[in-house]
Amino acid sequence: MKRMSTLIALAVLTTGAAQAGTIEKACAQSERGASRSLCSCIQRVADVKLNRSDQKMAARFFKDPHLAQETRQSSNRSKEKFWLRYKEWGQTAAQSCSS
Repeated sequence: MKRMSTLIALAVLTTGAAQAGTIEKACAQSERGASRSLCSCIQRVADVKLNRSDQKMAARFFKDPHLAQETRQSSNRSKEKFWLRYKEWGQTAAQSCSS
């Protein structure tokens, strides 16, 4: 029984480590040189603060920072609502993930 529990725990840990989230992947691939631990941390915060669609949009900002500016300045109501969620996520991530 103990061996089975150990195998299950190992499988869960291995699977979790292999599946990086959308934001974590974008962070790791960006030219900003963020550490793996930072990218992982901001993904954990995103998992709490942003839905899947929001995460996809936020991940696009890593490649195209100008898109973030366009989104922030948009008069489109859905983009305005997204920006408020995005801003809250960014503030929480800054507090939670700063070294």
